[in-house]
Amino acid sequence: MELALLYSGGKDSSLAAHLLDRFYEVRCVTGSFGLTDDWEHAERAAAELGFPFERVELDPEVAENAAETMVADGYPRNGIQRVHEHALETIAALDVDAIADGTRRDDRVPTVSRAQAQSLEDRNGIDYISPLSGFGRHAVDQLVDATFDVQQGPSEEVPKADYEDELRTLIADQYGEGTVGDVFPDHDQTYVHGRSD
Repeated sequence: MELALLYSGGKDSSLAAHLLDRFYEVRCVTGSFGLTDDWEHAERAAAELGFPFERVELDPEVAENAAETMVADGYPRNGIQRVHEHALETIAALDVDAIADGTRRDDRVPTVSRAQAQSLEDRNGIDYISPLSGFGRHAVDQLVDATFDVQQGPSEEVPKADYEDELRTLIADQYGEGTVGDVFPDHDQTYVHGRSD
């Protein structure tokens, strides 16, 4: 069975790929608005882990709306949620049996409710799987430490292919560089460089 995993190259989506690999033909898929080449980081991470990779185009209007929401809110949560939902809808339209992401039990954003998951499945004739939904941060960190070579650091310094960098770029272009710092709190990101020896 073929599965499209929404993939950033970070620890959560990499662990999701690793866990699902026993049961599915996993394809790592990164959604991009075409604002940066950050998707290439996910492509490299997927190659290091031995998974096929695909880049899909996301609707630029969704990025515009997300950026507008984030600036109005003064924080990224609702904008990131909107983009994640759009990315899931996009990969659900691929010719696959299932889709998945790396959302964890204690994530504040993005999340997928039971109703959203059921709707995705019913409308697209696929299965939605969230293999980390029963794992908290500590459990994920332990599994990741035992499995991958991971770089961790400030979001603006770690290579990654999540939605954040493209949205940062869009907000800087449309609202000014200072607005980026107003919207995004300081936080760490991760990037997987391969499997541990």
